[in-house]
Amino acid sequence: MSIKKRHNYKNLKVWQMAMQIANDVFEISSEFPLEEKYGLRSQINRCAVSIPSNIAEGSSRSNKSFSHFIDISLGSSFELVTQLIISNNRNYITQEKLEEIENKIDEFQKMTIGFLKTL
Repeated sequence: MSIKKRHNYKNLKVWQMAMQIANDVFEISSEFPLEEKYGLRSQINRCAVSIPSNIAEGSSRSNKSFSHFIDISLGSSFELVTQLIISNNRNYITQEKLEEIENKIDEFQKMTIGFLKTL
């Protein structure tokens, strides 16, 4: 019987970065108009939460399954960028704030792709 290696997600740099992004997104979306509370704001927050959550959930699985959860997390990061661009187009966030968070997400995506190659 072989023992499957499990990852401690809290020690993973990709999870730590995903948590920072989620916190940043919650700060950004808190300034959205009240009428977006159940619309774009809610969608952005759920998407941001999905990124570290999928890493955490997948960490308890086999590497093959973990890779799938990492892929979902990565997909959510691309979805989040799209939603943030929409937010910028609606003038809910500034171009400067968009570029700042996009840079963090881009760094996360690169790190995550590199991490995937190690599984």
